[in-house]
Amino acid sequence: QLQLVESGGGWVQPGGSLRLSCAASRFTLDYYAIGWFRQAPGKEREGVSCISSSGGSTDYADSVKGRFTISKDNAKNTVYLQMNSLKPEDAAVYYCAATRYDWGSQVCGLSISVVQYWGKGTLVTVSS
Repeated sequence: QLQLVESGGGWVQPGGSLRLSCAASRFTLDYYAIGWFRQAPGKEREGVSCISSSGGSTDYADSVKGRFTISKDNAKNTVYLQMNSLKPEDAAVYYCAATRYDWGSQVCGLSISVVQYWGKGTLVTVSS
C-alpha cells in the first residue's frame, strides 16, 4: 500500500516560516507528481502547490506564489514545501497527495480530482 506521511507542521507567528515534508514509502516519486493541498475549518480543500514526477515543473496557487516553494529530493523520496511570510489565512491542515504519471512527466495539477493517494495531513497554525 502506497504511503505518504507529512511532517513539519506547527505553530508560527505571522511572517514566520515552516518547512513541510512529505515522505513517500512503498513507491518511488519518479512516477508520481506530488501536490500539497490544504483545508481550513469550514472551507473546501484547495490545491497549494505541485511538482511533476520529473521535478522539472511546478505550480502554485495565486495566494502562495512568491512565498511558498516546493521541491523534491529523489534520494530521500521526499517532497518539501517551504512556506515563508506566513499569514493567518495560511492556517490549515496541509495534505500531500500523489498522482501517477509516466517517468519524466512534466505534468502536475492542483485539482483534487486528479489525486489518487492522500496523506493524513499536518496542522499549520499561524497566529500571534
